[in-house]
Amino acid sequence: MKHQNLHDLAKFAAGLVLADFICGWWLSASPYLLPTYFLGAKITSGMLLPWMIFDAALFIILVHYGWHIGKTPTLRSRAYFMFVGIVFGVIAAAHLLRLFTSADIDIVGWTVPLWLSWVGVAVAAYLSYMSFRLATSFKK
Repeated sequence: MKHQNLHDLAKFAAGLVLADFICGWWLSASPYLLPTYFLGAKITSGMLLPWMIFDAALFIILVHYGWHIGKTPTLRSRAYFMFVGIVFGVIAAAHLLRLFTSADIDIVGWTVPLWLSWVGVAVAAYLSYMSFRLATSFKK
């Protein structure tokens, strides 16, 4: 697939994510609609904030890729790897917190086993380490 096709696809996906964000905003403004079911999943008011934060982050990434064609400078690559390292570090810490508290996570009726957080800690910690290592390999 050519780069221009990927940029166009990112622009289209940014529109879909924006529409999803607007739907979440509409649901948060209409509390009498919650809880509701969508494709068998129960949507509650506690799900709206993470949903909207995820949509906002995904929208920013898609807009950046869709409208900024070309190579990113080294400084931006370094900052990107630092940011990704921090995000994966937070994810690893969240998995560790789940392991220490033995919290239950239910996804559409499926209870996520506790051992899966050990895998999450290992993978997220490794990705965080590698991101920081790549960030420090760039010259200032």
